[in-house]
Amino acid sequence: MTIVRRTGPFSDLVSLRQAMDRLFEDSYVRPRWAGDADSAFLPLDIYRSSDALVVKAALPGVKPEDVDITVEGDTLTVSGEFREERSEDEQGYLFRELRRGRFSRTIQLPGDVSADQAQAHYEHGMLTLTLPKRDEARPRQIRITPVTDDATNVAGSDRRPSDGR
Repeated sequence: MTIVRRTGPFSDLVSLRQAMDRLFEDSYVRPRWAGDADSAFLPLDIYRSSDALVVKAALPGVKPEDVDITVEGDTLTVSGEFREERSEDEQGYLFRELRRGRFSRTIQLPGDVSADQAQAHYEHGMLTLTLPKRDEARPRQIRITPVTDDATNVAGSDRRPSDGR
């Protein structure tokens, strides 16, 4: 039997706190890209405007011809490759955190977008996909037709004003 000496009621919490600090430091200070070994994770911003779904992806250093955008049914896939410039001196690096290799991201599209009318713009390393909403999914304004005074008089002609008698 091993005797464990405890210095106080919070001694175990200190080690838990150190473990959590290490976890957050490893996750956020030195980010790792999710995905398999051959594929880097592509972070996206997705938002809805009044008439479209907009998908944005930062792809610095990637040429537009190296990006593939496909829509199959209600699935959008953005894929491509971060090309790396090879240098002969590979041993001089202290850190190598720039993304290299293939990337891919697949998302499920809502049913109210029209992929046939999608537009893609690529400027300064930022890819913007605009997928317009289908006409039947767009909100419509319904105007109320005002009733004219003539129609009110005709409709209320059989009514007589009450004079209290």
